Amino acid sequence: MNAISLENELKANAYPGRGIVIGKSADGKTAVTAYFIMGRSVNSRNRVFTATEDGIKTEAADPSKLSDPHLIIYSPVRVLGNKTIVTNGDQTDTIYELMDKQMTFEQSLRTREYEDDAPNYTPRISGIMHVEGGSYNYAMSILKSADGNPDCCERFTYTYSNPINGYGHFIHTYMGDGNPLPSFEGEPKKIEIGNDPIDDYAEKLWNALNEDNKVSLFVRYIDIATGSSDTRVINKYEKSE
Repeated sequence: MNAISLENELKANAYPGRGIVIGKSADGKTAVTAYFIMGRSVNSRNRVFTATEDGIKTEAADPSKLSDPHLIIYSPVRVLGNKTIVTNGDQTDTIYELMDKQMTFEQSLRTREYEDDAPNYTPRISGIMHVEGGSYNYAMSILKSADGNPDCCERFTYTYSNPINGYGHFIHTYMGDGNPLPSFEGEPKKIEIGNDPIDDYAEKLWNALNEDNKVSLFVRYIDIATGSSDTRVINKYEKSE
């Protein structure tokens, strides 16, 4: 599979929905991840990322405008020991809780299915990064309906051991805009990752997302040698009390 430019991929798709990026910097020193959310409705756009003790959570930018918290309020990122979990829904908590009970990433997700938002049946996309003692590996998952048929939940898990320097993978919920929204197809896309400082990388991704539909972006760099991390969050809307 040829690697593609994530910037160009995002610019070419006005509505990829929610997306997860995981990979390794070109110098091999940094585990890189990003997660973004987009929205078409007022309810979906009325969100911000806020920091928690072990990651981030989504909150209503303006609580008075929140009409339905179902599927839009959750913790996209949580850290369990040397593992960083990144997902597009409350399956973050499922993975965290069941892996804490010694189940695997894949076993944890077998308890979940795609989202109950007919007729879209939005895929649940998830990722996990394991950084320990100078080693790094990651996995990604998608749970989706069978081409829009909710009778079957299709489950795909992709694992990447000793990832190659300068590359990563990108998975997102929708192939583009539409009614119903067309679910992501195929395996995670191989992308190029350079050595950009975290602020530059976050700005690149943010600027590549569709101006009307983008809502929030999270980027984290993890030092593979030490496990220390650096995080950036960009919100289109400001939090009001």
